[in-house]
Amino acid sequence: MRTPQGRTRIPRAAPVPDSRTAPAHPGARRGVLTHLVQGLCRALAWLVLSLILSIVLEWVGMVYWWQEQGTRHSADMLDYEIALVASEFEHSLVAADPAGFVEDARDRARRFLEITGVTSLTRWAAANPEPASRTYLARAHRIVHRLSHFLIAAVSVVQLFAVRLAILVLALPAFVLLGGVGLVDGLVARDLRRRGGGRESSFVYHHARAAIAPLLVAPWVAYLALPFSLHPGWIVLLAAILAGLAVSLAARSFKKYL
Repeated sequence: MRTPQGRTRIPRAAPVPDSRTAPAHPGARRGVLTHLVQGLCRALAWLVLSLILSIVLEWVGMVYWWQEQGTRHSADMLDYEIALVASEFEHSLVAADPAGFVEDARDRARRFLEITGVTSLTRWAAANPEPASRTYLARAHRIVHRLSHFLIAAVSVVQLFAVRLAILVLALPAFVLLGGVGLVDGLVARDLRRRGGGRESSFVYHHARAAIAPLLVAPWVAYLALPFSLHPGWIVLLAAILAGLAVSLAARSFKKYL
């Protein structure tokens, strides 16, 4: 390309972006604190979902399955599971007194309901309305009174949810123990495979690793939302064994060289 003076202009090359000055990629690695906060938010979301699901299942059961029991169904489940912990869980690595730990969780749930006004609302709804009054509050009271048994059941379900959550906290050492056993077993098998020249499978590793979190979350959600009482050992042991197997499979199929 020539200029009016007859000189040839050489086009300049596009500047090469410097990695030090280039903006960070949106998919860049996030820090440990970010992952920790995200994990806590997800756990809280799953707990809230489990609580809502347990209340809805209890209400549906009151309409279709246990109409005769009514509000006694959730209250009986609460008493049964507290008595179950008192009779069968005498020792725990998490709490010195498992029964007291569970009862304290129930009492905390009661105080939370009282502080938030749910208990007062339930008592007001369960009280007999005044049939002669024509005020808007009296009319609303008569409408809410028809649904008061659902509120009473929800209060019992919230306390039952707290009790079951405390039971799962007491069962955490089982998940840690079986997960550790699975990790050691998988690492030993990986070392034997590496020394023996065995083949590795990234397909198995990625799928086994992806299955660990669902195997830990699904039993918690299922147990917390159960509309009937079930011995926690059936869910805790099964979930811990499956999670340990997933950890073992992921560890043994991990790549040979880091």
